[in-house]
Amino acid sequence: MRVFLVEDNLAVRQGLMDTLEDLVPVTSIGVADTEEEGTRWLARDDVLWDLAIIDLYLREGSGLGVIEACRFRHPSQKMVVLSNHLTAEIRWRCAQLGVDAVFDKTTDIDDMVRYCVALAKSLDDASGLPRQLSASQATRNLP
Repeated sequence: MRVFLVEDNLAVRQGLMDTLEDLVPVTSIGVADTEEEGTRWLARDDVLWDLAIIDLYLREGSGLGVIEACRFRHPSQKMVVLSNHLTAEIRWRCAQLGVDAVFDKTTDIDDMVRYCVALAKSLDDASGLPRQLSASQATRNLP
């Protein structure tokens, strides 16, 4: 599964991708830490991505701007929000913009990982190709 991450905190970016790479068959295809970078990259027609994980508060701009710019993405491309600032109003706005799921950074990491596992499985099932494992997963069962 090809993942693009829009997150301005380097420690969060690295920790999240390390976690996903250990538990889910993912390939990080890019990162951005501003609304402009995320929008420019994700809204391109020639870029293939399966999942965008977006924080709402960025170094410059807002994750909501990135999401809005990608409202008309291909239906197979999923967008999730991962943020510390989730009010009822923010959740409602995310739903209006077509976000597929919303997760709180402090309480919902396990739920987000489960979402990613299920999405990767559904993509593998749809493609009919065998699941690819990360290096750590492939070596986990070796003697």
